Amino acid sequence: MSARTAVRSFSERTFAALSGRNYRLWFGGQSISLIGTWMQSVGQSWLVYELTGSAAVLGTVVAIQTLPTLLLGPYAGVWADRLDRRRLMIGLQTLMGLQALALAVLTLTGAVVLWHVYVLAAVLGLNKAFENPARQAFVQELVGRDDLRNAVTLNSVLVNAARAVGPAIAGLVIVAGGTGVCFAVNAASFAAVVTSLLRLDVAALTPAEPAPRGPGQLREGLAYVRGNPELFVPLVMMALIGCLAYEFPVVLPVVASQTFGGDAATYGYLTGAMGVGAVVGGLVVAGRGRTGLPSLVRTAALFGVVLGLAALAPVLWVALVAMGLVGMASVAFMAGGNSTLQLASAPGMRGRVMALWSVAFLGSTPIGGPVAGWVSEQLGGRGGLALGAVACLVAAGIGGLALRRARSADPAAGGDAEQVPGRPLR
Repeated sequence: MSARTAVRSFSERTFAALSGRNYRLWFGGQSISLIGTWMQSVGQSWLVYELTGSAAVLGTVVAIQTLPTLLLGPYAGVWADRLDRRRLMIGLQTLMGLQALALAVLTLTGAVVLWHVYVLAAVLGLNKAFENPARQAFVQELVGRDDLRNAVTLNSVLVNAARAVGPAIAGLVIVAGGTGVCFAVNAASFAAVVTSLLRLDVAALTPAEPAPRGPGQLREGLAYVRGNPELFVPLVMMALIGCLAYEFPVVLPVVASQTFGGDAATYGYLTGAMGVGAVVGGLVVAGRGRTGLPSLVRTAALFGVVLGLAALAPVLWVALVAMGLVGMASVAFMAGGNSTLQLASAPGMRGRVMALWSVAFLGSTPIGGPVAGWVSEQLGGRGGLALGAVACLVAAGIGGLALRRARSADPAAGGDAEQVPGRPLR
């Protein structure tokens, strides 16, 4: 195979999902909206830090925003399995745009106080609790099973490309015009994703049969996951890592301001460096054809190692390089876990399974956010990063133990087997 043919083949594998018009529309709308989302995330964190100077309060705000996912996430998955996911997302994305607009008006007029942020963070969290499982499960409707893993990985690349661009823009915008401008840009950006959803060719979608209304559907979903180790173990790993390692909105403002004596721009650079690394790592992952628990164990361990390097970085430029490596490892773990769950779950259960994924990733933040904030206040930003490193290594140990038990129980089952598109986990 010539070098040109190899490059073309890798490119086709890496961007396979983009061959479909519906996914291209969705991808384009999300690319605009997510930049605004990351701008608001950085702006909100910096606004709270300016108002209070407290990492613990910052962790509390993040916890309030994610508490609805913890409390309502499993039930939101039932809705995602019952309702038309496209219509559900149109409504919820519109409401999130209005939330951003309200925060922009309050901030730009100088009227904003901390309780306003608390209330609007709760409103945003309530919307996200129901939007996340619908959006996660909607991906297979856009691309079908064969391109699902690739689409999930490209989504992760997109999120992290926005993480690279959005925070960098936000840092400059905050310095030039204040946090309110970030919120206004985010409010406007929701028009792009809503428009993309309205323009989809509905006839080309491949929706699962809606789950009929009936009693016990939430319990049914929980029992389904509990009885399936291919789903349960990755969810446990994500719960631990999501709780303590993905608390970057809480930890990085402290790293920027206290560890390196910087400002909002420094915070944007740290977050942006992680995003750049995640884009590079995500493109590599998108070109590969395997997922599964062995891969998750390896990437969780790598995630822990590079977070430890970031915690030990002596100067800013070393921290930026380390955060790039953190981005690579984080997107590999996130994309691998997401696609593993979607490919291993039955279509009629996918909304409920992905709701539990959202609970593990975001819903654990009401616990992890305050913990990470307290650790960062006591030990500094380095301590907050080190906490995440330990969580990742423990999660890798849990996954490794599960693999060892699977091999011991049935060596012929292939405990080391990984998943390829279109074939269930063994």
